[in-house]
Amino acid sequence: MPTGKIQTKFGDISIEFLPDVAPKHVENFKKLAASGFYDGTIFHRIVPNFVIQGGDPLTKNVANKSRWGTGGPGWTVRAEFNKTKHSRGVLSMARSQDPNSAGSQFFIVLKDSNFLDNQYTVFGKVTSGMDVVDKIAALSTDRSDAPTNSEDAKMIKVTYSD
Repeated sequence: MPTGKIQTKFGDISIEFLPDVAPKHVENFKKLAASGFYDGTIFHRIVPNFVIQGGDPLTKNVANKSRWGTGGPGWTVRAEFNKTKHSRGVLSMARSQDPNSAGSQFFIVLKDSNFLDNQYTVFGKVTSGMDVVDKIAALSTDRSDAPTNSEDAKMIKVTYSD
């Protein structure tokens, strides 16, 4: 089973990917992680008791703050809805209104959110480091759910291993 790691100032978040149910999403994450795309991005959307979301390249620069949440890799991945529930610790792809618009942004579920099932593509789950996820989820945020100190929410390095 392929795995990944998100290094943060609070420690590492370890992930197990689910290529059997979302092969295109796993391959997309692998490609982005290998290229260093995620390194230095932040968890730009923090909603306690719901999700932390990251993966937007625009978050590498605080000057882009008004556009955080709108960036991507320049391509999209078609939805791969599956039977995996959006339970605590699940890794799922963010998207716009179009179900086939996922690119690079993803979220980690903080609290079981089954209303997201069959709306967003689950492609992994946290195997260790939920305490780290919870520390990020507890950061202070502004009115846009963005962390007031972006350095605290930074993904230092994101890796993928087959």
